[in-house]
Amino acid sequence: MKGKKSVISRLNKLLVGELVAADQYFVHSRMYREWGLSKLYERIEHERQDEIGHADLLIGRILFLEGTPDLSKRPGPKVGKDVPSMLKADLDLEIEVVAELKEAIAHCESEGDYDTRRILGKILEDTEQDHTLWLEQQLGLIARMGLQNYLQSAAGDIAQGAS
Repeated sequence: MKGKKSVISRLNKLLVGELVAADQYFVHSRMYREWGLSKLYERIEHERQDEIGHADLLIGRILFLEGTPDLSKRPGPKVGKDVPSMLKADLDLEIEVVAELKEAIAHCESEGDYDTRRILGKILEDTEQDHTLWLEQQLGLIARMGLQNYLQSAAGDIAQGAS
């Protein structure tokens, strides 16, 4: 099915965002694991896998619309230096993706591409109600309980050790 260039262009922009997020989560999850923060490692690794799943959906849709996935304008991830800056960088990226998703959904609606809109709606739900919310909660916990207490809780059971 031949898709509209404007829809394919937006899907490619979203694809880049999902893969940058996956890269950023990959680095951050490994940093958490190295630091012994097993709970953060597990959660961010889960988020990385979600981003790869979103990228898979986008690639599938681009190909279905007879487009070509384009990663030529892919920026690098923003890697934090400590837990708060890592969580903030991840949140900033998710907020950017949410805005791009909402714009793309509105565009698909105006173009009458309801199947693409439905796919993007599912990705938006994951991004807003899972990823973004969780990151906001973590930064709120740091503000309320202090960084040291937060890090202690993020380490999980010390006896488990790092994966």
